[in-house]
Parts: sequence; C-alpha cells; structure tokens
Amino acid sequence: MHPIPALISILILALRSTSQEAPGAATTTPSTETDAVATQTVIEVPISQYTFSAFPVPSQVSGAGVSPLTDPRDPPPVGSSLIPDFAHAWASAYQEAKNRIANLTIDEKVSFGTGVGWMSGRCVGNTPPIGVNGSVFPGLCLEDSPLGVRFADFVTAFPTGINTAATWNRKLIRRRGLYMGRENVGKGVNVALGPMMNIGRVAQGGRNWEGFGADPFLAGEAAYETILGMQEAGVQACAKHLINNEQEHFRTQESSDVDDRTQHEIYAHPFMRSIMAGVASIMCSYNLINGTYACENDKIMNDIIKREFGFQGYIMSDWSATHSTISAATGLDVSILSIYLGPGVSDGFTQMTMPGDITFQSGTTYFGANLTAYVENGTIPEARVDDMATRILAAWYLLHQDAASYPTTNFDAFNPANEATNAHVDVQADHDALVREIGAASTVLLKNTNGALPLKKPRSILLAGSDAGPGRIGPNQFADQGGVDGILAMGWGSGTANLTYLISPLEAIQRRARKDRTSVSWILDDWDTDRAGNMAIGRSAALVFLQSDSGEEYITFDGNEGDRQNLTAWNNGDNLVLAVAAQNNNTIVVVHSVGPLILEPWIEHPNVTAVLWAGVSGAEAGECHYGCVRIIRRSSFLVGEGGDILNITYAEGLHVDYRAFDAFNITPRFEFGFGLSYTNFTYSNLHIAEVGHQASTDKALEDSWAAGNATPIAQGSSTALWLHRPLYNVTFEVENTGPVWGGDIPQLYVHMPASASEPPSLLKGLHQRRGALRREEDCLDLAFTARPEFLGRGRAGMEDTERDDWGLRRDELEGCAVEWGYHDGLGSMNDIDDTPTVVTRLLGRYGLCGL
Repeated sequence: MHPIPALISILILALRSTSQEAPGAATTTPSTETDAVATQTVIEVPISQYTFSAFPVPSQVSGAGVSPLTDPRDPPPVGSSLIPDFAHAWASAYQEAKNRIANLTIDEKVSFGTGVGWMSGRCVGNTPPIGVNGSVFPGLCLEDSPLGVRFADFVTAFPTGINTAATWNRKLIRRRGLYMGRENVGKGVNVALGPMMNIGRVAQGGRNWEGFGADPFLAGEAAYETILGMQEAGVQACAKHLINNEQEHFRTQESSDVDDRTQHEIYAHPFMRSIMAGVASIMCSYNLINGTYACENDKIMNDIIKREFGFQGYIMSDWSATHSTISAATGLDVSILSIYLGPGVSDGFTQMTMPGDITFQSGTTYFGANLTAYVENGTIPEARVDDMATRILAAWYLLHQDAASYPTTNFDAFNPANEATNAHVDVQADHDALVREIGAASTVLLKNTNGALPLKKPRSILLAGSDAGPGRIGPNQFADQGGVDGILAMGWGSGTANLTYLISPLEAIQRRARKDRTSVSWILDDWDTDRAGNMAIGRSAALVFLQSDSGEEYITFDGNEGDRQNLTAWNNGDNLVLAVAAQNNNTIVVVHSVGPLILEPWIEHPNVTAVLWAGVSGAEAGECHYGCVRIIRRSSFLVGEGGDILNITYAEGLHVDYRAFDAFNITPRFEFGFGLSYTNFTYSNLHIAEVGHQASTDKALEDSWAAGNATPIAQGSSTALWLHRPLYNVTFEVENTGPVWGGDIPQLYVHMPASASEPPSLLKGLHQRRGALRREEDCLDLAFTARPEFLGRGRAGMEDTERDDWGLRRDELEGCAVEWGYHDGLGSMNDIDDTPTVVTRLLGRYGLCGL
C-alpha cells in the first residue's frame, strides 16, 4: 500500500500575522476604528499604469478561430471551437456607461461601488440606487450561491460543482448554468455569486464541493460553460474566489505563497477561461497572497486579471474582505463589508466593497464618504473612481439589465416571512429533470464485481445508514445546511440554497422496488451495527450509505471548522459497512460525500461487490442508486489510500492531485478521471494533424508564434489569439464492444518535454460519446487547443521569472487519447508529419500516444 503523499492530503495551517504589511505599505495606524473612518491620510501608493479599454479589438469577420461580434446573451453553441469575441458588446456597454456617468458627482460615482451594508437590503449584497428614484441606476441585487438562489423559496437546489464536473459533459454544464441564470433572473437578482472555481488542492478543503475539482483544465472548462449559460439568461455571473482560497482554516489570516508559474498554470487558469466567457464580475478572496491581501493585491487583480487577461468587468470584495479605502486605488471596484485590521494598506485594484459596512451593521465603510474624501484630497485619482463606476455600469448594460422587462427583486433574503417583500415567485420550471440527469451523470462507479450493478429485480434488499433516509425535521432544519440529518445533498455555508424538496434514497428505491415487487427493509441508525448485520442476512443485496460533509469556516459541525478533519466516513460508516458485509455477500456501498474518502478499511472485502461515489447532487440526491442508469461519468479528483500533512506554502507547485501521483510514481486507489461502465470500449486509429490558421491582424504575435517563441510582454498577452486557437486535430475511433448500450468519456493528456519541468501528464481535452446497443464505431474529432496551460508558462514551455510570458517547444509535445482501465493496450505505428505515433501504458491507462 502506498500512502497518499504529503502533497495532496491534510492541511497544515500556516498563520500569518494580521498586522503584517505588504512591501511598500503605509505605516500610519489610526488608533481606533472611528479614527480610521474620520481621519484622511494622504498615502503614496504606486498605481499601475494600464488602459481601461476593451481588449482585444473587435473582430469584423469570422477567422483565426474567433466568433465575431458575439453577445453574451447569444453565446457560441456547446462544443464550438470558436473563441467568443465579446469585445464589441463590451465596447458598446462601456460607451453607454461613460455617457451615463459623465455628469455625475464624485459622491454618485463612488456609490456604484459601495454596498449599503449587511441586512440593509433584500439581497445578501446590495448597492444603492443613484439619481432621483434610481433614475440613473437602480442599484444591484447580489445573491448567493453557486448552486441556486440562496435564502429564497420555490427555487431549485442544483447539483454541486464537484458533481457537475464529474459528468465531464459540456452540454449538461452549460444547461445547469443557463437554468441557474434563469432562476436568478426570475427572482430579480442582478449578480449571481458563482461559479466557484478554486482548485481542490487538498482533499479536506471545506468548500471543494462548490468548485469543479482538482484539475485546472477541467475546472476552467466547467467555469467557462457555466458562465456562458448563466449570462445567456441575463444574470451577471461572478467568478470566485480570486485567488488561492483553497482552505477555510484561518482564511482571513493565512498567506497562500505561490510562485508565478504555478499561479498561471494552475490557479489563475479557470479565471482566465471565465474572462474568455465574458464574465461580468470577479470576487476577490479573504486570504493573503504572497503576503498581500487578495483584495489589495496589485499583482493579481491589476497585472494578471485586468492587464494580462484583459478583464473588463468589475472586482468585488468577498463579504468582509476589504481592508482599506486605498484598496480602491489599487483595484477594488465594489466593497462588500469590510474588516478593519489597520491602516490603508493596499496594492491591488478592487471596484466594489460588499456588503459595504466595515463590520456587520456598523454604519461605517471604507468606501462611501471616505472614498470621496480620498479623491478630493488627491490620494486617489478621480479617473480611478470613473473607472470603477464605468466597469460596474457597463456590466449592467452588457447583460441588458437596463431593460424595463428585467424583473425587480421579489424576495427578501433576511425576512422570508414578510409577505410585503416576498412574492413567492416559483422559478423552478422543469429544472428537476436536469437535476436528476446530472445526478445520474455524476455518479461514479468505482467497483463492480460479479455484475452486482445494475440491480436486476432483486427479491429483497436492505438499506442501511442514516444517509439513506430523510431528515427528521425536513431538508432545511440547519441554517445554511450547517449540519446533516439524513441524506446529504450539499455541504454547508453561503454556497447553499434552500431545498424546496429533497428525494432520499429510501423514497427513490421504494418507488422502483414497488415496480419490481422487491421487498425493502431499512435501518437508519448508523451505530446499531449488530442489528444492521442481522438484517442483512438473506437479503439479495444490502446497500450501505455513507457520507462525509464540509463547508465554510463560519460554521463548525462535529468538530469540523469548515475543512474536514479527516477523510474517513462520518457516523461510524466504515464499521457499518464491515458489519453488513460480514453477513451479506452482495454488499453495495453508496458514498454521498463532498470529496474523496479513504476506503481502505473495506474496499477489498470480498463481500463488497460494488461501490458508487454519488457526491452531493442537490435536491434529487436519492435518485440513481438502483443502477438502472448507464454509468458514463468520471471522477474529478483522485482517491488515495491514506492521509498526511500539507503546508500552506504551495511548494508542490504544479504537482496537484493526480499530477503528484504521476510524478512520484505512486499508485492511487482510484485515479483522477476513473470510472467503470456496464459495457466495454476499445480505442484505435489515432490520427494527429496540425491545424493551419489564417494570420491574425497582430503581425508581431503571428511572427512570434511562427518562430515558436514566447509572447511579448504586453497587455492581453494571455488573451493573444495564437495561445487559444486549435493547434492539433486529434481523431480516433471508439468502439462499444460490450453487450449493452453505453458511453465513454475519452480524455486527452499532453506530455511536455523534460525541459519544461511539467508533471508527466496533463489533462487537455475531454469528450463524451454514447454508444448504441452492443456496438457502435464512432470517430471522435477532438482538437487540442494551444492555451497557456497547454503550452506552459514562459520560455520553452516553462516559467521564466524575468520574462513573465508564455512559450511553446513545438517539436517536443506528445499527446495521449486515454480510455480509463487497468490493462495494457495494443496499437499500431503510423506517421504524422514524420513523427512516429507510439503506444504506451501510463499508470494503468490505455493510451494511444504521439505527436
């Protein structure tokens, strides 16, 4: 047995002093919070020079892989290889915004980015109306969460991000975003606070379930599709949390220390894809990054997000993540509740502070009158405030929220019983069907021996474990889902939504069992293992339900302060499995968990015939455990065999999750992307061809690309077309050779040259195809895309800290089309551009490789 490496396991909590100042920070310290609000101190802060204009230049014709003149309300179809060009839409929105603010006072412009305060509006975040009766701007309603409308009734609790990513299905991800967007619009929400795209760097991370897993490519594609869907509906999406907020312990005090290459290739990548999707807003996080608070971090917000990635929307603070008025000068556009920790220390660019007050309901703010005073005394240029207001208003115009038809807020987050402010609008439509579809498509079959699944009209079955049943006091008995009683549908914290209903496994399985004339028994007590074992005797199958929960740090449940304390099953789950398996030779384990569990106590037990990872899939969490749905999904994280410690210093660099296991030759229990099927597939006839392109209008970039050089240091270098256009077409045949209908999820991996110092294999492509009954040959046309994470950061595909740019060693790339399975593959040699294609076996993966 190989222990899970220290690189990807438990948290070590490196605490940074809250009084630590960033290099060059001001040292004048107000003696009290009142002084901080009343005293205006001129502080010299270097302000980065960059152009507040649209980038890139709008396309006039479709060419070079660009979809011209695209509007966020009409995005490219799912699977399109074209890059959406929202520059024209942004330019129009910017012009309207500039016209609107031209005659406003400084106070009015400052108000765009100043929240009205905690619990001072109908939504979790609110900005004030501007002008008489909101004639200039009605203000914004900002509302959680990444899986539905929080604090509202008659809404859908959609599957979590981790489940959605486990589908590996772009169409489902896009539809989920679209439906969530429609529900937010229906409730009168302007800004939906999601998706969440922090990387699952550590398995215990409390909010991993909100995000899209441990791989930056998968997380980036899921974020991209989600945002396109949400904004098609008309709501502003919010990419969060910028950045390196991968743990909950000490999240307002710890510094995530990350090198530039790792930042670009791993943690910033989903944000870059979000910007490519036209995201309207970004939320900066609580933590420090390399010693500077995220919401005051010039390097992150200004240099990378706005200048390098070309972001044209606005950056808001997380709730209580603003630390000074000067943060407006360095990037913050909207401030959402501010924590006072000292003087005006800031290096970044934020536009909005939320919810607006320094501490909850204090009546004080770092923005508002304080920001106005900083402008009037010359500390902060008025141009910065103009830019803040322009960005916020432009995002409003971009999504056409100025239209008279856009709904006004019709719920009251903090006063749900007030009939005067709650219209109880039902926005669910038929979204329950999508919840069931994603729930089925995200259930990963980890083990299946003796054909245990799917169940075939068993004569009798037992359901064991509290996770199999409903909660005793309904699905919303714990505030913000900060506890669990019965089936686990989601984690806890601000990333939740009220459950209008919740289907338990007991309900769903009884429904199916009645059709099959199957006898169903159950025991929902996790601790009465003797009785559970006795009840399992003689049953055709015994289903044991396990769970493991986590969430946000402001709630501690069963000793877990957001992050999980360990990776074992909760509520005596392992002992329950062993007790049942001791008495029943067809024990099937179903895991509802926010992330991976250590399964070693029982995974090799001969009577444990099948294991399903069902994740946390929302309102229909109890469906899809009978095995009637074909299994065509893959895990979005790796499952190891043990536990250890991880330092908050991101010293592992690029070696996150499966990349670490590959690099250190450690065999996991279940690999990243693993998932069994009820049928079999074979892969053959790999063909790789370079894609030709028309030259773009930027000759310097084209010449640089032709020479294989790195991009020049310039605005938008990470959005340069040559970095994102298709580079190779990779085609191959997938044949269903099994006895039943099924589908597979081919995964494309890239092997970089040794000089690039990359992990052995990097996920760079995914595709899903369903096969017909018994057999179908299907040629999959998959395109590698020359994106930064594909190429590597810096000279020759690796980071050059002096140059800070992207590069590609074109003659040394190798790619793999992968089917998951623990067997060697057979293949043939063919020549593409005089480069031999070879067959390889990589950590149990069957791969046709070459380039």
